[in-house]
Amino acid sequence: MLCRIVGVPVQDGAGRMGCEMGPSALRTAGLAAVLTELAHQVEDWGTVRPSEVAPLNHPNAALKALPEIAAWTAAIADTAYRASDGAMPIFLGGDHSISAGTLNGVARRAAELGRPLFVLWLDAHPDFHTLDTTASGNLHGVPLAYASGQPGFSGYFPALSPAIDPRRVCAMGLRSVDAPERQALTAAGVIVHDMRTIDEYGMAPLLRDFLKRVAQENGMLHVSLDVDFLDPAIAPAVGTTVPGGATFREAHLAMEMLSDTGLVTSLDIVELNPFLDERGRTAILMVDLAASLLGRRIMDRPTKSH
Repeated sequence: MLCRIVGVPVQDGAGRMGCEMGPSALRTAGLAAVLTELAHQVEDWGTVRPSEVAPLNHPNAALKALPEIAAWTAAIADTAYRASDGAMPIFLGGDHSISAGTLNGVARRAAELGRPLFVLWLDAHPDFHTLDTTASGNLHGVPLAYASGQPGFSGYFPALSPAIDPRRVCAMGLRSVDAPERQALTAAGVIVHDMRTIDEYGMAPLLRDFLKRVAQENGMLHVSLDVDFLDPAIAPAVGTTVPGGATFREAHLAMEMLSDTGLVTSLDIVELNPFLDERGRTAILMVDLAASLLGRRIMDRPTKSH
């Protein structure tokens, strides 16, 4: 498989600085070398630069960096569309606002190919606020709402081509959901598996049911992997830690199941803040998870001395 690595050093959407170093940390942790070891071809497309920033005014005074995120979204969407031509793009964030652009771009590619786009959103948060409902104003909390065509983005964010059907979105690992998001998720028909559901039923059957539907509809699958999907005990390098996240084995199981299906066509790795890491352990873990998604098996893992 041809994998295209795209650095997207956005931190304007987050509440604290540091995410712009995420792409560099993932590269330093050996992502390209791991993919090459797994017999994939690798192209590194360097770093996305934002489009020209235009002034934007919105009635919600809490919004932060709206013109900047709109400019980033336009540039990322164009790059995502081009990078998905005959290859699997891997987008290295940056905060989760990058997914406004990545989803827009890969949705355009899927529409051209006449295939439905499904989204697996692995995150402690659904990021399903609109520009009107966000109270924090941090725009890493809106990308999934925007990409799935929720109201209030027209005239601010780039036009969607097309919007993703929210009924083809599965959000797993949620454990911090605001009331407006909860209502919007239910109304839109997003498949939601919070951590309690995973505790009760297990990762495998929940994910298997979703993947079965993707296969039945001949869908393309975009995976958006947020560091805070994981428990902060194993992945501390994120500014939005929520206790009780996915364990090491739950996360690898999800990646291995995704790999088995061959359905994944694009990947985000987001919210890695190396400034908050411990000797690179979170960056290394995220690269290991990407390796599991791209074909590494337990039998391939060497023993490490510590």
